[in-house]
Amino acid sequence: MEGTATCTVCKKVYRMPKLSETIHCTECNAVTRITRSSNGSGLGHHFIESVLNSKPNLLPSRNSGKNHQGRQKNKQQSSSSSSSNTASPSTGDSSSLYIKPSPAVLASAEAISGRKRALLCGVTYRNKNYSLSGTINDVRSIKSLLIQRFGYPGECIRVLTEEENGNDLTTPTRKNIEDSLKWLVEGAESGDSLVFFFSGHGLRQPDFKNDELDGFDETICPVDFIEQGMIVDNDINSTIVRPLKEGVTLHAIVDACHSGTVLDLEYTYDLQNKGWKDNKPPSKAEKGTSGGLAICLSACEDDQMAADTNALTSKKEMNGAMTAILFRMVEKDPEITYEVLLNKMHDFIQQFNNKRFLINNRFLQRLFHRRKIEEPLLSSSQEFQVSARKFLR
Repeated sequence: MEGTATCTVCKKVYRMPKLSETIHCTECNAVTRITRSSNGSGLGHHFIESVLNSKPNLLPSRNSGKNHQGRQKNKQQSSSSSSSNTASPSTGDSSSLYIKPSPAVLASAEAISGRKRALLCGVTYRNKNYSLSGTINDVRSIKSLLIQRFGYPGECIRVLTEEENGNDLTTPTRKNIEDSLKWLVEGAESGDSLVFFFSGHGLRQPDFKNDELDGFDETICPVDFIEQGMIVDNDINSTIVRPLKEGVTLHAIVDACHSGTVLDLEYTYDLQNKGWKDNKPPSKAEKGTSGGLAICLSACEDDQMAADTNALTSKKEMNGAMTAILFRMVEKDPEITYEVLLNKMHDFIQQFNNKRFLINNRFLQRLFHRRKIEEPLLSSSQEFQVSARKFLR
């Protein structure tokens, strides 16, 4: 069932599912909370918080299909394909994605400086022979962490998925992802913390600009990438890395194949040798920020494949393997440093892979589609002390 609600600032009228809770206006960036009419049969709307256009950020493996390289296709039907009640292209709030912050986060909210904003993309490629079933669960996991453990306001999180919500603006098309990447960094000021999460297919293609040490550009695949093309690492870098001002921090988490340096950041971390390696482009092209910091955690190296599994969650739902392991580690310890996180993920992955290879178990092999979990890769726009810096801080 649908109803209508009106933005309290610019008066634009929106149609939306009846259970929707907020509007994030695409015209003026105002946020309006929706309330039910007194008889419960209609939609009313009341102003809760305006984010005016002049201040847009003022807010309190995947190998699937013939000749296609990407995240490993799930052959089981995930239980997470519930329809969404999303009302807004910005919030992506629905009954299935609505999450309340923990009391501890609420209690400390006033002490947190800076503003927080996040873009979460989960692409299932519905009805395609390269479809994925775990990406929406990945989005739920990350959104839960951001709200419950890191104090991100729900209205400051834009979700792009293919859940049936009747709103084309929330579908992870190339245009919507590119527009949302611009939204993510628009107006960001010192003290702001931004998060970009992508779960879906990743590919690579020849690099003709001499920007890549390995000769290949990394890409992410929107839902319409066959028709509209992939989003290349050069464009991701120019959109969300290069504009970052001093004091602004961007955290990216990319659970996709070939995602190692998908933000084209200038340094990668070598866990074995415990040091940073230079990843600057041979062409000497500028890939750094405008004074800010960009950090990316990717599911694998540029030449590797990521994996999906239902073996890492209590409900046996499909997830990207990296997202599931990351969620497990951070949910237990939100104060975890990058060093401890990488070491714990490494130990967990090694243990799990060793069990898979040592125990010739067909069921276990089927869970991972005969593919091991790769080590995540940490990259950054500048070197930092991994033993001191906390995850998403």
